[in-house]
Amino acid sequence: MHLPSRALKVLAVAALPLALAACSSGSTDSSADKSASAEPAKAKDPNAGLLTGTQLKKALAPESYFPSGLALDASLSRDTGDSYQTPATKSAAKPHCADLDATSWIGLTGIDGVSFAQNSHINKSASAELDQEIDVYRGSASADVMKGLAKVVAACRSYPDPDTNSKVTVTGASTTGLGDEAYAITLTDSSWENGTTLIAARVGTAVVSVLSTDGGDNGAASAKKLAAQVVTSVKAESGTAHQS
Repeated sequence: MHLPSRALKVLAVAALPLALAACSSGSTDSSADKSASAEPAKAKDPNAGLLTGTQLKKALAPESYFPSGLALDASLSRDTGDSYQTPATKSAAKPHCADLDATSWIGLTGIDGVSFAQNSHINKSASAELDQEIDVYRGSASADVMKGLAKVVAACRSYPDPDTNSKVTVTGASTTGLGDEAYAITLTDSSWENGTTLIAARVGTAVVSVLSTDGGDNGAASAKKLAAQVVTSVKAESGTAHQS
């Protein structure tokens, strides 16, 4: 929603004493001097109220959450700290579909947020993986990200797996019970031992995204469980931030 310019409002108010002065040449109005000398209002911080990377990191599922064998890969742990990055939107018309099976797959929508936190837990002996990420966006951009997921799936019905030279099949659909809205994507390939499940769930201006290959059901159950855990934590962290 676009509000009327505050500058135009100030100018309209300041013009009124001038009109009165034209009718009574000897009169003065101190309010005109006050309007003229008033300092311009400070621009609103576009990141006000948005969680920082440091806060988002606290909302990620803790080490105690993950089953034995799934160890943190420190090289894949990142966050934006206490600062914000500049948001960006780029064309998502031709996404690099193979990135669906990678960390930060949510970026395929072409929308970058202002803060994020992520990490990955991997069981190398069992070829199992659980990734979690939280991205925060300005305004309604988080809702745009969710809409963009269906477009990504439509553009990536299948893609070649560079490691096995086989074809990965992609399906996606909205799902319920997670945050304000949620979308699930399933990746399957006849050459894989197990498929991959991706889930994105929006919580206000934040989008929780997870990737799982853990479990014989293409990682579906473990992905939903992890997404639910992080969604609950984001809600709690958002409440704490608003109280402080």
